[in-house]
Amino acid sequence: MLVKDIITKNKISFSYEFFPPKHDEDWELLFETITDLMPFKPAYVSVTYGAGGTTRDRTHKLVVRIQEETDLTVVSHLTCVGSTKEEIRGILETYSAHGVENILALRGDPPKGQDTWVQTEDGFLYAADLVSYIKKNFPHMGIGVAGFPEGHPETPNRLKEIDYLKAKVDSGADYIVSQLFFENRDFYDFRERCQLAGIHVPIIAGIMPITTKHGMIRMAELAAGARMPARLLKAINRATSDKYVEKVGVHWATEQVRDLIDNNVKGIHFYTLNKARATLKIYDSLGVTDSAQLIT
Repeated sequence: MLVKDIITKNKISFSYEFFPPKHDEDWELLFETITDLMPFKPAYVSVTYGAGGTTRDRTHKLVVRIQEETDLTVVSHLTCVGSTKEEIRGILETYSAHGVENILALRGDPPKGQDTWVQTEDGFLYAADLVSYIKKNFPHMGIGVAGFPEGHPETPNRLKEIDYLKAKVDSGADYIVSQLFFENRDFYDFRERCQLAGIHVPIIAGIMPITTKHGMIRMAELAAGARMPARLLKAINRATSDKYVEKVGVHWATEQVRDLIDNNVKGIHFYTLNKARATLKIYDSLGVTDSAQLIT
């Protein structure tokens, strides 16, 4: 099923993101996580491509396995990094053959050791170009794109940033998934600026609970530009161990989710880091055992 149809059908959609394990022994652990989260009936799950286009083969393997071994709707990330147009076509043809029909189209980050983005020869320069290609050559596929409530680190001009996002939507994107954020007012402002710019596709809110101090630092590195509010930092600094950091992070994320639901968000996408624990605790804190209960 296409994600755009799922979003249209549901008042609110809840989804999870996973990444392909680097080590073979972690594959079954990941599927245990997926199994633990399935009772909450996610609208869909997505699989990342890896920074700089790494892990792409494992991404394809994981996407196909989820498609074939579960009843979940799966979305594969696909980036412009290191792939020619012909290679992208091959990937999309393979997905089509296995019944995978949802893509999150991204420009992607430069490969490790490369500071600036360089277009691959005979590849795509921007995510909008990738969206256009998929729309033209694989019209049966659904396409999502990324949005940045706090701004893209490479685009300090916030007006141009929204123009670039609109170009992706105008090229055929069906919905937007936001980068993680910790202040809901940043998301609401972003959503309103999208409306002012003529962007009317659904916008999904990306949520990632902090569970350790080391993880918070790593999160800030991976999600460049993510702003840690002072109130959140104070609470984490008071925590005497990661056990209590997790409590703080889950509580903060729970309140974000509660507020987003009250403000009619179209979807919430949990960045799980391949672990079910924090997401399950959020559901527990909300007092529900099924995503459908969050909608009422």
